Parts: sequence; structure tokens; C-alpha cells
Amino acid sequence: MKYLIDSYAWIEYFMGSEAGEKVKPIIEGLEEKLTPTICLAEVYAKTLKAESMELAENQRTFIKERSALTPLDEATAIKSAEIDVTDGLGFVGSNLLRELHNCDYEV
Repeated sequence: MKYLIDSYAWIEYFMGSEAGEKVKPIIEGLEEKLTPTICLAEVYAKTLKAESMELAENQRTFIKERSALTPLDEATAIKSAEIDVTDGLGFVGSNLLRELHNCDYEV
């Protein structure tokens, strides 16, 4: 199985919440995982606001060790914006949906 890990999953995992416990086997498992760079940015910003630069850096390193990053290029940004306008998912949700359309990953 392949997985696309979103911001919510990473944040809950780092918080050790009940939802984080559900994704723990996936994050810590050996299956292939992708994290969109926009999700990395969202996790990093939230940690900077709530905690510290040191923790944000540690989490960034961990995310990169546990998953491959998928970049937000111009074409992805435009398609995500179009999905956001038509489906009202918000920009990050639209980016994830666009990524899912291009691969066979589970979220």
C-alpha cells in the first residue's frame, strides 16, 4: 500500500492524539509514503507558532526521513486552485485531491 500523508495526520501524530495513534503504524511503517510540500509548510508553520523553531526543524527532518516530499510546482498550484474554486476544499485539500488523481495512494 502507498500513502499520501496530509498535514492533519502529521500534526495529530506529533501531538500523540487518538487520531495520531491511528496513523502511527502507517507513519512508522515501511510502506511508501508521500507528503506534499504544502503540508510540510503547514505543519512547520503551526509548530513555529505554537512551539519553537527547534521543534519545527526536528519535525521537518522526521517528515523527510519517513516520507518522500512531493513539490508544489506551477501546474500543481494552478490545478489545486481550480479544484478549490469548484469543490470548495481549501487550497491544501485541493492539492491533496489533485495528488490523489495522479497516483494510487491512500490518504
